Amino acid sequence: MGDQRSLPVPDGLEGERLDAALARLFGFSRTRAAELIASGDVLVDGAVPAKSDRVHAGAWLDVTIPPPPAAPMPVAEPVPGMTILHEDDDIVVVSKPIGVAAHPTVGWTGPTVIGGLLGAGHRVSTSGAAERQGIVHRLDANTTGVMVVAKSERAYSHLKRAFKERTVDKRYHALVQGHMDPLRGTVDAPIDRHPSGDGRFAVVAGGKDSVTHYDTIEAFRAASLLDIKLETGRTHQIRVHMAALRHPCVGDLMYGADPTLAARLGVSRQWLHAVSLSFEHPATGEWMTFTSDYPGDLARALEILADEG
Repeated sequence: MGDQRSLPVPDGLEGERLDAALARLFGFSRTRAAELIASGDVLVDGAVPAKSDRVHAGAWLDVTIPPPPAAPMPVAEPVPGMTILHEDDDIVVVSKPIGVAAHPTVGWTGPTVIGGLLGAGHRVSTSGAAERQGIVHRLDANTTGVMVVAKSERAYSHLKRAFKERTVDKRYHALVQGHMDPLRGTVDAPIDRHPSGDGRFAVVAGGKDSVTHYDTIEAFRAASLLDIKLETGRTHQIRVHMAALRHPCVGDLMYGADPTLAARLGVSRQWLHAVSLSFEHPATGEWMTFTSDYPGDLARALEILADEG
């Protein structure tokens, strides 16, 4: 049974397409609105409409919003290429390889960090949603590098608070197209889901506060290697902010990267690596820093650029 909504069309939506009107009323994408109309979950004055129908002020909308599908549970199986950088009674720090999500999500059937840890016999915290127990932060499936996972309940609470209060130092290296101007700067631009509803995110007025600091490490002919520090941790934040500056991460075709450059450098995903993570240990209070070397595909791309002069 979904969420049942019944309401009249406001005067301000007179003449709008139905899918656009629903998107504005309920805050979801037009694609999602069209899906609800096609599945028969929308009635206008008791009749089944088409998504292109124009709505009239005062017309009565009956909308059923189905509950979101449940995320699958993690599959406990070893993850090749995932290395343990540190482990104690409270935390386990890993270097995550390409093609591995932090935890299961709807639509993701590949390996996960949490499943890999369980499959290798590591204990994790039981705090958090069942499919993401112990996970206190995430990296995109094709972003590699350092992640920390909570093993104890005190570690989970401490680290969740530390990430929320922005007392964790998260450093990334990104290879972006072109040259930054200025070479060092800050992007302070709100992020939310892209209006297209296609899984992308974008700089959107009224979105969530998002702040990214960058500094150029090295400039090549076609690209620049950046050191990036995040104040916030929005989904796809670095990728969205770099694309907004018209310097997308090399290989990030989702956000407008040049496929020709990516192919020349042998990069089949966004060139983005979580190079270091620093935080206060949840039990001892010691400030700890963990680093991860570039994986082979990212290192080779830099070698090619360096050889070109």
